[in-house]
Amino acid sequence: MTIRSVVRACVTWCGSILLIGFGLMFVGGCTEQATAPPSPGGVSAGRSLLPDDTGSWVPSDTMKGARPSGTGSIEIRDIGRFSFNAAEVRTLRPDIFADGHFSLFDVLAHVHESGDIDLQYHYDGGMATHVIDSLNGMPYWWYQAHYSSGWFETSVFRMDTYPWKNGTVLRVEPVSEEYHARIDRSFGDEVRRLAANGGQVVIPEVVVQDPNGTRTFRDVVVTPHGVREDVLQDGVVTALDILLSLGEQGQLSTVELMWYSSINRADPVDNYFVERIDDAEAYARCGYVYEVGAVEFSGFSGSHIHIATDVRVLVSPEYALWFWLCL
Repeated sequence: MTIRSVVRACVTWCGSILLIGFGLMFVGGCTEQATAPPSPGGVSAGRSLLPDDTGSWVPSDTMKGARPSGTGSIEIRDIGRFSFNAAEVRTLRPDIFADGHFSLFDVLAHVHESGDIDLQYHYDGGMATHVIDSLNGMPYWWYQAHYSSGWFETSVFRMDTYPWKNGTVLRVEPVSEEYHARIDRSFGDEVRRLAANGGQVVIPEVVVQDPNGTRTFRDVVVTPHGVREDVLQDGVVTALDILLSLGEQGQLSTVELMWYSSINRADPVDNYFVERIDDAEAYARCGYVYEVGAVEFSGFSGSHIHIATDVRVLVSPEYALWFWLCL
């Protein structure tokens, strides 16, 4: 599937889902954000125009989201539903998550440590992620998840880098050996790409499409900017860093971010969203949505998911795409 065909598929699918299921105000349109203004009950703050008057491509006053708290739950298909106390969960990825934050995989490992399931797993450096060897004696498991007011969606994103926040809904379920192998292969390709570039994140193709046209950037070097050090460790590269790196390299002139703590029924949100890139600024029900990952899983095959750019951790993806959507 080409980048252009991904855009066409997104516009068709997202428009129908939003109109039928969640309304035009839902955070994310297709992926990370609703570009319509928040409805009553939505809270926004911390508008940041980058670069600032000092030339920096990092917001001068970065916002902070709430740490996970209270009770959460996880459903494991054909096994059961299990509750946990967020304060008791410890991350297996202290290289990724700041104190008090953890991933979906950490929840699964915590349920195992509590004695409720038998989870056999290991960290695979060749894929830069934890791998489930078996769950209650059965191999080949994957997950679906969504945040507050979302819906389950196909995700090809490392489970141990997917941040948990209050209102998360998580389901783990069996998948075919062939599908599991495809996911593993795509993760391995990223690690090999990272190694080939000396440990530097270099994305072969980044596309920004808006009413002013389509721009394609090749072999984009991406560096961390630490916008979300409340959630992620210093030095972790995110999807937002792609745009900030393009700005620092002189490829973009302006990126505007808006912090939302909630939008309509989605609460908490606690993320920055991209409101403007150069001369194209979100208005009414029009604005940017994005995806990043492996071309094999482009669109709604797994790369296009509801995780905001500022906490979507990257290893070394094959492509990234921002495109303009009006609902």
